[in-house]
Amino acid sequence: MEINQGGCLCGAVRFKTRGNLRELIFCHCSQCRKQTGLYYAATNVLDSEMELRGADDVTWYRSSKEAQRGFCRHCGSALFWKADGLDYTSILAGTFDSSVKLKPGYHIFCADKGDYYEIDDDLPHFAGPSA
Repeated sequence: MEINQGGCLCGAVRFKTRGNLRELIFCHCSQCRKQTGLYYAATNVLDSEMELRGADDVTWYRSSKEAQRGFCRHCGSALFWKADGLDYTSILAGTFDSSVKLKPGYHIFCADKGDYYEIDDDLPHFAGPSA
């Protein structure tokens, strides 16, 4: 079974995942760009396959009617995205410790992309949430 670990910049929040991680989704929506400064690259894991240490140090921000974003209340590291009613949590790729075997999947909300960069890979691109 694959085990991966990660956390925030200051170390107050740490997590461990068990099992396979989903391919990376690159989200170019305006909310993800504002939160991260560029775009959101995230995988996800079933909630039952993630251990979270420092949960009290995660602040959840309700960013829409359907979802919230989790970040460290100390250092501000963006960590998670969680849709209401789903049994998995999206985890930002950059929060994992080294040697995680994440594979690129596709780009979403490309119509919202910032005008200061190009998407120039061969991955599928979607104007909105997906096909």
